[in-house]
Amino acid sequence: MWLPEHTAAATEAADVLDEEERRRAAAFRFPLERERFVTAHVGLRLFLGAHLGTDPREVVFVRQRCGAPGCGRPHGRPAVAGRPDVHFSLSHAADTALCALSGSPVGADIESEALVRDGLERTARRLHPEEQRALAALPAAVRPSATCSCLVRKEAYLKGIGTGLAGGLGTHHVGLGERFAPTAAAPGPSGWVLRDVPAPEGYQAAVAVRRDGGGRVSAADGHP
Repeated sequence: MWLPEHTAAATEAADVLDEEERRRAAAFRFPLERERFVTAHVGLRLFLGAHLGTDPREVVFVRQRCGAPGCGRPHGRPAVAGRPDVHFSLSHAADTALCALSGSPVGADIESEALVRDGLERTARRLHPEEQRALAALPAAVRPSATCSCLVRKEAYLKGIGTGLAGGLGTHHVGLGERFAPTAAAPGPSGWVLRDVPAPEGYQAAVAVRRDGGGRVSAADGHP
């Protein structure tokens, strides 16, 4: 994803973002957080507009039904109105953002290793038991990075199935990142492919895409 400078994105916001996006941007208390939100969402519209061959202003977003059992309310994955063949996922952390685009349901997540490290023990205790055991078997020096790798994979998958974090960090097993996973690691979720994505130094990222007919995933990243 190409992301413009914060100031340029803020200037374009009134022209590119829709009313709901502008409302959400205005709700941020701190200017930097507002600018980061605007930057990521302007970038998302440019990315989707280029893919769809349309003006970024004309992209209309809707919400799919929640994927949590027994819910079904319209607060699930964001989608492009009238384009059931287009699936995307946006994630941003500080000055970095990641967007994944696919022909089947997809989730993307990027996180700052420093922020994950701050809540390392709390996060690790909430993971799936198999993931906790895999982390415990690693040298202490690499556990923070390994925990972050598991977290981005987990959040990408939960976004992909349409539940978000409400789906529970400990409910599904996705495993550690590819460079940390043990040789005999248990398989991840059936019917899904999880991949680590190159990220700027100090960050980790992953995408999860469902194995459908259009399961090729395109991921783009950027940072101002």
